[in-house]
Parts: sequence; C-alpha cells; structure tokens
Amino acid sequence: MEPSQTLEAITDTEAIQRILNGETRLYEIIVRRYNAYLFKVGRSYGYNHADTEDLMQETYVNAYIHLKDFENRSSFKTWIVKIMLNQCYHKKQKFSYQKEISVENNLEDKSVPMFSDPHSDTGKTVTNTELKHVLEDAVQHIPEDYRTVFTLRELNGMSVNETAEALHITESNVKVRLNRAKGMLRKEIRKTYSPGEIFEFNLIYCDGMVDRVMKAIEQIKADENHEK
Repeated sequence: MEPSQTLEAITDTEAIQRILNGETRLYEIIVRRYNAYLFKVGRSYGYNHADTEDLMQETYVNAYIHLKDFENRSSFKTWIVKIMLNQCYHKKQKFSYQKEISVENNLEDKSVPMFSDPHSDTGKTVTNTELKHVLEDAVQHIPEDYRTVFTLRELNGMSVNETAEALHITESNVKVRLNRAKGMLRKEIRKTYSPGEIFEFNLIYCDGMVDRVMKAIEQIKADENHEK
C-alpha cells in the first residue's frame, strides 16, 4: 500500500477507477473512509455493535461487487449509505414512511448541526463512560424515522438533499423530521458534544473491518478465477 498521507489524498473517484482497473487493495481506502458513517447508520436502526459490523461488511462487499455500476450521479457517500440502509431494511423487514405529514416547501431548515463546535475535536471520545451511554440511549429512544434522519444529517454530516435521496423522501420531510428529532433530544444532549462522541467506531474496530472486508473480497476474486 502507499503511504497513509498519499492514500488520504486519493479521491473516491480516483480510488474507484483504480480498483476497477485491478488495484483491489485500494478498496481499503473506501472501508476506512466510510466505516464511521455506516456504523452510525446501523446503530441508528437499533442494531447492536456486532450486528452493525455484519451489516457493514455486507454493505462493503455489495458495493465492491457493484462498483462498476456507480455512475457519479450522486456522491459515493450517498450511494454507499443507501446500500447500508437497504441492508438494514432487509434485516429488519420493516421500514415505513407512510402517514408522513406533508409540509410546506418553505419550512425553515435550521441546518447548523446540533453538535457543531468549531473548537471541538470530533475524534476524541467521551471520557465519562456513563455520559456516553446516556447520549447513545437518548438517540436510540427517538422513533426510527426521526432517528435515521438525525443520524444522516447530524452525525454523518449529509446535506438535506443527500439525506432525502438516500431515504427516498422529500427535502421538506427531512427538515421536519430533523427538527422534531432535535426537539426530542434537546433535554438529554448538549450542543457542545461532538458527533464523533456518539456511536464511536474506534480504530481497533476499523482495522478489524478492513481485514474482514478485504478477506471477503479476496474470496470473491478467488471464486471468480476458479470459475474461469
């Protein structure tokens, strides 16, 4: 592999093209870059750590198999998050957006992240374990429709448009759900807590996920070569 500084400079588009051209090991870039995003999506569905990791592996393998189908119509982040959402949906066998209250298109979008703090280090972890559990528990108690929007917008930093596209709902409904989710959480969560402090996907887990995904991909390649 190339030096880590060089890997970080490789864009998704370049990485994908090189992977498709045979540099399979570069898929590690994709896994490391999106581990935290996918982990938060899975946890927002209520899955435990182990189940979420299984869903992440399935998502990465699925994305690898269909990588040639990615057409840059949306960001790669939106594309792979949608795959993760589908994995979560199929596992849970329920994901309903019926009876969504329609809203006016001019509904104000308070787009400043609830946890935004320009001076905070989003890579740090909460030192108070009990507090971290309180935060995670608060997010888990939001109804699923609102919890998912909250996770994509606030914890994963996706735009209103990206969130709407990923969830197949209108931008107005994204705004409504987010504002309601914030209202539900405001008493339990303080604005100074960073997104990285909730549903933390630590480096030790990141390395393990890279290993799992790359082994699965190597097996896929081996099976393909055997069939030739």
